[in-house]
Amino acid sequence: MRVASKMEEVRNEAGELAQAAVTAHELMQKLVRLLHERVLKYNWVGFYMLEPGAQPPMLVLGAFEGATTPHTRIPLNQGICGAAASSGQTVVVDDVGKDPRYLACSLETKSEIVVPVFVHGKVVGELDIDSHFPAAFTREHQDLVQYCALLVGKKLETSGH
Repeated sequence: MRVASKMEEVRNEAGELAQAAVTAHELMQKLVRLLHERVLKYNWVGFYMLEPGAQPPMLVLGAFEGATTPHTRIPLNQGICGAAASSGQTVVVDDVGKDPRYLACSLETKSEIVVPVFVHGKVVGELDIDSHFPAAFTREHQDLVQYCALLVGKKLETSGH
């Protein structure tokens, strides 16, 4: 039961951050910090946003918490991040070593979740989380990360930035 209550707490804090944040950028910075600090298994948390007008379409690293990554720009046709943004679907990988799409950035990373961020029904970016634990992302984790991505999408719709 303790796991659910912790997730509930973090979810409530995320909602409060969304109400207090003036811009989507501010909200993204606060959410990555919250998730990284409060959820033990979230070893790297970051947002990748689609670069407006880029050809080919490109995901660009925005706010993040965790180790520096070499992947600051990811083409839409590459990696698990590209797959999630292209399909508009959440992608959960329990073992990155078994997924050929995985773009290795840390030897410690064992599992990953990528959740698209939507604005007016269109993918504009995504929330990407890596864990040093295999199969770290349960249904509750997926619900939490999707909720955080939804908050950012709503903030982008209302604040525009």
